Amino acid sequence: MIGHLGIEFVERGDNWLKARMPVDHRTVQPYGRLHGGASVALAETVASYAGMMTVDPAEWGVVGLEINANHIRTARDGWVSATATAESVGRTAQVWTIRIEDEAGKLVCLSRITLAVIAAKHA
Repeated sequence: MIGHLGIEFVERGDNWLKARMPVDHRTVQPYGRLHGGASVALAETVASYAGMMTVDPAEWGVVGLEINANHIRTARDGWVSATATAESVGRTAQVWTIRIEDEAGKLVCLSRITLAVIAAKHA
């Protein structure tokens, strides 16, 4: 999915991770607007990778339990950037908020995901 959508990881901090995705033929719907599903795929990708960075991958994995997304405005070209910020990083569950913004810094989508922390053998 990451390669198909052109997602690139660009920055990280103590409790956040940022990625970007092009708004092009791979990520728009028939009217030329950023596809909501592409936004959700970007949100889940960046949050899942952020979650993976908080656990020992030899013992634990993280998988999505629930995601929601509010599509605020559209993007028609350029890049959108998604920043996943930890709200709660627990032993068995994590909650992340993801802000997707266009190149002008305008909010395109606001998403929240709950991740389950599971044994690596089950991931």
